[in-house]
Amino acid sequence: MTDMTDIRAEVCLPTVDLRADLGFFGGTLGMRLDMIYLADNPSVAVYSGYGLRVRLDQSVGGAPGILRILTDDAGFAGGETLLTAPGGTRIEVHPLNAPLEMPQTDHAFVVRRLADQAPWVIGRAGMHYRDLIPSRLGGSIIASHIRIPDGGPVPDMVHFHKVGFQLIFCYRGWVDVVYEDQGPPIRLTAGDCFIQPPEIRHRVLEASEGIEVIEIGVPAEHVTEIDHEMELPTPHLRPDREWQGQRFVFNEAAKADWRPARLPGFIARDTTIAANTKDVAGVNVIRKGDGAPVWASHDADIHFTFVMEGSMTLEGEGKEPYVLSPGDAFVTPPDMQTRYSDPSDDLELLEVALPGAFATTL
Repeated sequence: MTDMTDIRAEVCLPTVDLRADLGFFGGTLGMRLDMIYLADNPSVAVYSGYGLRVRLDQSVGGAPGILRILTDDAGFAGGETLLTAPGGTRIEVHPLNAPLEMPQTDHAFVVRRLADQAPWVIGRAGMHYRDLIPSRLGGSIIASHIRIPDGGPVPDMVHFHKVGFQLIFCYRGWVDVVYEDQGPPIRLTAGDCFIQPPEIRHRVLEASEGIEVIEIGVPAEHVTEIDHEMELPTPHLRPDREWQGQRFVFNEAAKADWRPARLPGFIARDTTIAANTKDVAGVNVIRKGDGAPVWASHDADIHFTFVMEGSMTLEGEGKEPYVLSPGDAFVTPPDMQTRYSDPSDDLELLEVALPGAFATTL
């Protein structure tokens, strides 16, 4: 195998005016000139800086390139600054740690049924993804039904997400995951859930055959970054550590405390996520209880439900009723009257709400 320490890489950018670019890259950008060719009539120059090696080549055709420079300079915290080199290269200066943008929710009544044959797509680490909210409510949330068909080790790396809220709920099977400052690998089994606080480092290690999870991310579009330096598990166990005000949660179904739900006729178990995110979000599992279902509305900004077991009829004001079964999902907007009719004895629902504290009106 080739010794990679003897290899250098550089990005080649076309230029139409190398002589003018010499002053721009060396003076304006402050990069270091490492090589120039030919001495009497230069057509190629190599600069290094900002963790990058750039080759400016006047003989290369094509559209001008783009050089992105990332900085912690507070002057760029609100956006980007565009410069243009004399040779045509565009220089974009971006904040290194831009604040997370939370789009306004585009409220809608959404029903997504497994029987509708929504496509599964292959995503990160070979996982299969099924989109449970195609509209994503204007970009405010993504809800994914994820499966790994073949069991065994998962080809994952230590990574983190720049996200406002993220839930992993195990629907079928089991999966082993290791988290920063949370001790040795943890096995998530059916009915258990994690929340992954913003930017907590983690890695998926191994999964059972037929593993399925429900993953919720807020906002819908968020960045996943690889951490090449951290090794997991980390040496410290810090269960009380907070990431942007949120604590890591590992909630086990086997330890559930079932109580009357917010809706008459049902019982629920609280996963403690509302308390540990300071009401950024709340997650409950709901089952059929005693009494008849009633019409009700809520004032949550986002209210998502996934049918895990059993069946029910979802009634909504002004809507045709939907008979729902395992794998189906729905979103109800604030102030819309709904009723969960004809619940089967084995009905089990996953309910996710943002914020975690909200009012229900019967």
